[in-house]
Amino acid sequence: MDNATWPANASSKCKLQADFQYSLFTVIYSAVFVLGLLENGAALYLLTYNVLKTPRSSVFLVNLAVVDTLFACILPFRIHYHFNHNDWVFGDVACRITGCMYFLNIYLSIAFFTCICVDRYVAVLYPFAYIRIKSPHYRMVAVVLWVAALSVASPLVLGGPLHSTKNEVTLCFENFATASWTGRMMPYNVCALVFGFVVPFAIILVSYPLIAHRIAHIPRSAHKRKALGTIYLILVICVTCFLPYHLTHLLHFLMRAGVIQDCAFAEFIYKMRRVTLALVSVNCCLNPVLYYFTSAALKWRWPICFRKRKTLVYTICGGQVGECTAELRRITT
Repeated sequence: MDNATWPANASSKCKLQADFQYSLFTVIYSAVFVLGLLENGAALYLLTYNVLKTPRSSVFLVNLAVVDTLFACILPFRIHYHFNHNDWVFGDVACRITGCMYFLNIYLSIAFFTCICVDRYVAVLYPFAYIRIKSPHYRMVAVVLWVAALSVASPLVLGGPLHSTKNEVTLCFENFATASWTGRMMPYNVCALVFGFVVPFAIILVSYPLIAHRIAHIPRSAHKRKALGTIYLILVICVTCFLPYHLTHLLHFLMRAGVIQDCAFAEFIYKMRRVTLALVSVNCCLNPVLYYFTSAALKWRWPICFRKRKTLVYTICGGQVGECTAELRRITT
């Protein structure tokens, strides 16, 4: 939106401009498309092969890779849209699908991050209970998350138009009227902020210090370093990509709903909204690094290199008999 207007009060309108967004989105999305598709495509292949050998919590990694791959596939449409100065030419249905997929990536990524967090928490603090968790439990959680996400997105995809025409330019999934923000869009924004970010982020912030404290008592080992790497990387992705986006999204929602009425602040929010929308897409390129840390116990080799099946069991038994540590023992079957 080159010259968007926003009703700050009954007597005046604010002119919201962010001309830098065209080059910003084009460059960032192009880089994310290339890197994200290559990284997640390779990770998905390797993870899928390994899951056949060692299912359990790596189901979450596979689903995260699927989400990121789908997100990368819709980016060419967004690249063309922003390169064309925010003029959508692909029709309303494509606008709805790509727009919903964009936000599904954000919230499904956070959801699977939280699942990985809870899985690590149980594995480290309650290892004997963790051993009793079966593979179908992980698949069931993944299915529930997908069903919930698609159920929330379906009304948007099947509902009314999500594009608008202004000055002979067709906008997609943005610049909704104030009535939409206070009506149709309000439940989505409130639920997305509370259940899509605040609650999962709180779980991550509470769980990971406890995990780090327990891991800190383990003698130095490669498993310890990679377990801590998982903790720090998820925190970095959440704080760098998701936290700025949701803070500006909250301010943007308040602005569109008419709560914030200062024009200078509104223009700042509008510009920061563009920056954080580009920034949140970078998580698609960072997640494959997480796959390496989280699946550190798996053999990251091509299928031709496998010679025998191996099953990994997380235990807390290591060192002397009867002594509890938090080591990872590999059991060959």
